[in-house]
Amino acid sequence: MSVPPELQGRLHGMGDAVKAAEMAAYHKTDRSFLGVPALLLDEMARDLRRGMTLPERLETAQALWNSDTHEGRILAAKLLTQARIRPDDAPVWDMIVAWVPQFDSWALADHVAIAGAKRLQAVPARLNEVETWTTDSNLWVRRAALVMTLPWARLAHPKAADLAVRERVLGWAAGYVEDRDRFIQKAVAWWLRDLSRRDPARVRAFLDGPGAALTQAARTEAERLMGPGAPGDQVSEPQSQSSGF
Repeated sequence: MSVPPELQGRLHGMGDAVKAAEMAAYHKTDRSFLGVPALLLDEMARDLRRGMTLPERLETAQALWNSDTHEGRILAAKLLTQARIRPDDAPVWDMIVAWVPQFDSWALADHVAIAGAKRLQAVPARLNEVETWTTDSNLWVRRAALVMTLPWARLAHPKAADLAVRERVLGWAAGYVEDRDRFIQKAVAWWLRDLSRRDPARVRAFLDGPGAALTQAARTEAERLMGPGAPGDQVSEPQSQSSGF
């Protein structure tokens, strides 16, 4: 299926040639850019989700992804971003997983990761598949393993199972410490920084242990919220509530 002409026309009609040129220069990929503001893509995705069945959304999302425009792929990810998907979210997860090897920029990877994070929260057993990404040759795939699991760093009241996931992901992060790519270093720092809001002692232990070899820039970012009076100065204990991504 190709992108429906009406939807294609709406996307192109919201574009801005000057902004498109600026985005292309910034992201440095061969993909076409339309210059559509992110806010307009958010509004379009909400409208489309309300008016489509899940099979229609999946078909449209894949067509947008295949169009290989930056905005088309971002909109495709937004169409699949939803906390609860019924009756079965497996086709959504399968589509996200099929897109992961095609990541070639942080913006694209991060938008798909937001959609993927919600599917991981729905079925945490999918972390077994995500773990295989941590040794992928594509840095964006490796990075996605951390970005997609950020909800567990942000939980205010983690259960025992959630704490186990945190430890598992911190193990992946430890394996990334020697990777000098700045996007990998930033991803580790991002995970630690968000965790420091909830469990600064665990972040400190990581930085003093396997994280000692992080770049200075990554350490600075990871520690940014850990000054005197920073929130979350006690280790979180398992509770019955959880918060989302």
